[in-house]
Amino acid sequence: MKSSLFTIVLMLSFATTGFSQPANKGSIGEKSRVKIGLNFYSFNSPLRDGELNIFDVIGHAASIDMECVDITGYYFPNYPQVPDDEYIYEVKRCAFRHAIDISGTGVRNDFTKPDATERKKEIRLVKDWIVVASKLGANTIRIFSGEGAPEGHTWDETAKWVAEATDECAEFGKQYGVIVAMQNHNDFLKTAEDVHRFLSLCKSDNVGLMLDIGCFRTADPYVEIEKTIHHAITWQIKETVFINGVETKTDVKKLMELIQRNNYCGYLPIEILGKGNEKERLKTFFNDLKKEIISPAARSE
Repeated sequence: MKSSLFTIVLMLSFATTGFSQPANKGSIGEKSRVKIGLNFYSFNSPLRDGELNIFDVIGHAASIDMECVDITGYYFPNYPQVPDDEYIYEVKRCAFRHAIDISGTGVRNDFTKPDATERKKEIRLVKDWIVVASKLGANTIRIFSGEGAPEGHTWDETAKWVAEATDECAEFGKQYGVIVAMQNHNDFLKTAEDVHRFLSLCKSDNVGLMLDIGCFRTADPYVEIEKTIHHAITWQIKETVFINGVETKTDVKKLMELIQRNNYCGYLPIEILGKGNEKERLKTFFNDLKKEIISPAARSE
């Protein structure tokens, strides 16, 4: 009897705290708790050129006290083919030894292809890498919507294809404990309104947003960020945003205040773009973000 009563109380507790909220409702908590980390695309050139490998980058992220890494699938051997288990588990062990979380991985897909057979191939790609994400212990897999509505097709028609494909992947992801994170990438999804319209079409509760702060190319990207933050389950935090089409240094204080004011809980991977010393730029930007984190206790005072 006592055991049954405890079970009922536990279930009610989860229901009232939002523990079982759908992913596309966002990861907003009562108080913001974040882990700042690295998106591997920051080291795209040295990884592509063979100057660095996955293990090197994990080690570097840990050396500057980052808490997580998002290991984009492109940097595994033989991508888009999935790596063998031996390699996957060696990457996982490397992260474990460095006391760093693997927050996610990602693929390059296109769900806006008008041919249903071609879209099925894209869905298969995502599903294959969901299994990889699960083996890595990653929480999310980042996907793209696609390049845009193809000629002869409307945005709404295309959005329906993308949502159906995303839902299929998301339901598959449920079996592996991996949430599908759709990135706003200034392609098919350009604005906060696009994000809202698209996610409203998704029926799965295992879909959320990878909020890319550098891909809202509007008059005020901070407004777009705040409009979509409740959908965010992971991020790409960049050194610059675009204001009225002009690339502008990210206002770190404003961004972190926005994130914490909206009580976002989760990972904040940094993505460094462009030429220059990636390691130094990453360290500087990471430290700038850390300075703006206010502890939950301090915010409640």
